[in-house]
Amino acid sequence: MGDDWVVLGRVSGLFGLEGWVRVFSHTDPRAGIIRYKPVFLQQQGQWREVAVEAGRAHGEGVVLKFAGCDDRDQAMTLMQAHIAVRRSQLPPPNPGEYYWTDLQGLRVVTLDGVELGTIASLFATGANDVMVVRGKRERLLPFVRNQVVVEINLEQGLLRVDWDPDF
Repeated sequence: MGDDWVVLGRVSGLFGLEGWVRVFSHTDPRAGIIRYKPVFLQQQGQWREVAVEAGRAHGEGVVLKFAGCDDRDQAMTLMQAHIAVRRSQLPPPNPGEYYWTDLQGLRVVTLDGVELGTIASLFATGANDVMVVRGKRERLLPFVRNQVVVEINLEQGLLRVDWDPDF
């Protein structure tokens, strides 16, 4: 995808008859995706800029209306499209905070130097965020600072954890 793109969500469904779409948003809060303008949609491996005409929180999710998408048939063509912004559109994270996209791909190593794999993805749960670490096997590790996650070094591409490699 390149370092310039940060995926904020994807089109997950249709909403109504006038071109609105349901969006699965990775932003926190979920409706935060509405404020980014412009956004870029990825379809068939290509990115294109689109304007967000309107958007709002709807239940647990978000609905958006893209410029030029005026009916259900046009909205259908956007299904599963990734929604992204350029990294330059994001504010820098506060000290000690990280964008998930910056953590993906980091090597995960225990305090004893045992390589567990790399961070494939992250997801939120009610209690805490979870890292999907893929190596010889897949592990789900809680992203809990100062308990599980001991050190994050983006320059070295390393995340050090206090974790039993047998678990």
